Amino acid sequence: MIISRTPLRVSFIGGGTDLSAFYTRETGEVISTAIDKYMYVTVNKRFDDTIRLSYTRTEIVDRIDQLRHELVRQAMKLTGVTKGIEITTIADIPAKGTGLGSSSSLTVGLLNALYAYKGKRVPTRRLAEEACRIEIDILKEPIGKQDQYIAAYGGMKHFYFKQNGEVVVEPLLVERKTLAYLQDTLLMFYTKVTRSAHSILREQKKNTGDHFEELRSLKQLVVPLRRSLEAGAVGQKEFGLVLHKGWEIKKRLARTISNTTIDRYYRKALDAGATGGKILGAGGGGFLLLYCRKEYQQKVRKALAPLACMPFAFEPEGSRIIYADY
Repeated sequence: MIISRTPLRVSFIGGGTDLSAFYTRETGEVISTAIDKYMYVTVNKRFDDTIRLSYTRTEIVDRIDQLRHELVRQAMKLTGVTKGIEITTIADIPAKGTGLGSSSSLTVGLLNALYAYKGKRVPTRRLAEEACRIEIDILKEPIGKQDQYIAAYGGMKHFYFKQNGEVVVEPLLVERKTLAYLQDTLLMFYTKVTRSAHSILREQKKNTGDHFEELRSLKQLVVPLRRSLEAGAVGQKEFGLVLHKGWEIKKRLARTISNTTIDRYYRKALDAGATGGKILGAGGGGFLLLYCRKEYQQKVRKALAPLACMPFAFEPEGSRIIYADY
């Protein structure tokens, strides 16, 4: 049996510039971090040549092409695992519509586990590149590349998405005390609204030409945020206001990125003492990330009741094999 564990992610700034509609015109940039919420994939040899897949539903089929789960089907084809296998996927949080990159974490974790099942250890970059190939090139999902790369690499990273398709990965050199301070000032609330990221991202992708300057403005926030993090200057002005400015820009990219419910929650949080924040992922629902100094956090929690505040921590590692028994 093989078990892989792959982190979910929080994207701070630059989301949207990792879409090909942007980075084929000029380099995109994103800062995101892995968090300690995970996607687990187990792979085990089956007693016969059938394929058993368990996620929110169970499939038992004779051939790969009969699998309804597209990500699993394509990952098996790519890795050459074709029969006699049982695969189970388990997520720490709801797997769809939460804005934490769960689909890409699943794809990366699947590839990692399937290669390990074959006795192969593949480079981190290969996991990210092949996950992008499956989701973007084969399945034609209207998504960017940041999720696959942060799931594979982990940590807090600055990604550059080059016009030729190359992705440059640079770790942020942030002191532990700065990370600890940032950890203490970030709150994440589940809005209880799940949505399909596909429709939002399709609209955003379609609108890229009309909103190119807004995306460029998002990109221009990336380097200043990195500098403030690496300098240890993550106070109210240097982080919360960047999140706020980025969110105000992002809402203009597609009409479905925000809605009256999200706007109401966000305004309540600001009125209670939060400095800034954003809906994670494509928008429309999922998790609301807020930057809030500790003295205001109880007031913010009360203002957003009954929304649950989910504790989380930064995760320094990407996808890894946590159990292997051949």
